[in-house]
Amino acid sequence: MSGHSKWHSIKHKKALIDSKRGRSFTKFIKEITIAARFGGGDPDGNPRLRKAISDAKALNMPADNIKRAIMKGTGELDGGQLDEITYEGYGPGGVAIIVDVVTDNRNRTVSEIRHLFSKNGGNMGESGCVSWMFKKKGYIVIDSSKADEDSLMNLAIEAGADDFQNDGETYEIYTTPENFDPVLEALKKKGIETMSAEISMIPETQIKLEGKTAQSVVKLMELMEEHDDVQHVYANFDIEEDELASATS
Repeated sequence: MSGHSKWHSIKHKKALIDSKRGRSFTKFIKEITIAARFGGGDPDGNPRLRKAISDAKALNMPADNIKRAIMKGTGELDGGQLDEITYEGYGPGGVAIIVDVVTDNRNRTVSEIRHLFSKNGGNMGESGCVSWMFKKKGYIVIDSSKADEDSLMNLAIEAGADDFQNDGETYEIYTTPENFDPVLEALKKKGIETMSAEISMIPETQIKLEGKTAQSVVKLMELMEEHDDVQHVYANFDIEEDELASATS
């Protein structure tokens, strides 16, 4: 399994922990607000907003919270200025890392993200320094016990998927950003539950990590994920299952 999918599986499990629900609500509210600002407040005509609302509902966010976030995004309610920014840099072992944030204070956030990089064996670079190593794609993960491989693969490809992979525990479906919604909708119509589904930055190549370097990278990823302004973190590492279990225990 790729480092990308393993990390996404970890994040999915952590998102279910109630102690982090408040922090997750904050991230979803920001995502809904930004999505509504750039694409309008109607989820039927705004795929990004539709996805954000679906994710928020999956975490049992109250409908009133979702409505207020949309209204802040469309300007119907005063919600302060939010900026969407992407930072890039390197972690331990030369791992390429992309960090997407939504913030109401650019200066504070850039300082804190730079500090996380430097304090944990990495360094923040200039815009574009690592993004060329990634491609934006739709990315869907399904537990292998939830569907038959051949049927799922045929369904995904007919709906517009570009690639389908089986690692034994999960199925991974890759699409163009444009075909992400049609593929996801086809899965939902068949009642197939997803572990993770998002427009993601997929690494073209990966760096194999082990030992202390692996532990340091996972720690940095966790700290980035826990930052209130961080919406997404992408990296190009690959770690064996036993190394990953040790690093996240």
